[in-house]
Amino acid sequence: MSQKITTFLMFQNGDAEEAMNFYVSLFDDAKVVAVERYGPGEPGEQGTVKHATFTLAGQEYMCIDSAIKHGFTFTPSMSLYVGCGSEEEIKRLYDALVEGGGALMPLDSYGFSTKFGWVNDRFGVSWQLNLP
Repeated sequence: MSQKITTFLMFQNGDAEEAMNFYVSLFDDAKVVAVERYGPGEPGEQGTVKHATFTLAGQEYMCIDSAIKHGFTFTPSMSLYVGCGSEEEIKRLYDALVEGGGALMPLDSYGFSTKFGWVNDRFGVSWQLNLP
């Protein structure tokens, strides 16, 4: 069996499913593949995501609602980079992802591409959006 590397997103506020469904709503060729929930007597809050798999533009991701509260969370030093195909697409994604989050680099031309934006979404996940 060959190795496979998958991006793994750990949420700590019980919002893994909300985030996953939000991301799936934004991208083509996206779907929730599987969701396993914490049950009674398990370490996580009952009904929250014990483990889930989803795809965005054909790329697989995993996420959980951590049963343990950690002293760390997401950081912009690790981000999801999206190559966009049109002005409309980059604007739509930027507007959706920045809502309730924050801009790290507002959508603009920075000289290395036609248009670029970097945001933290409302869940704390960092996204770089690029229109070559």
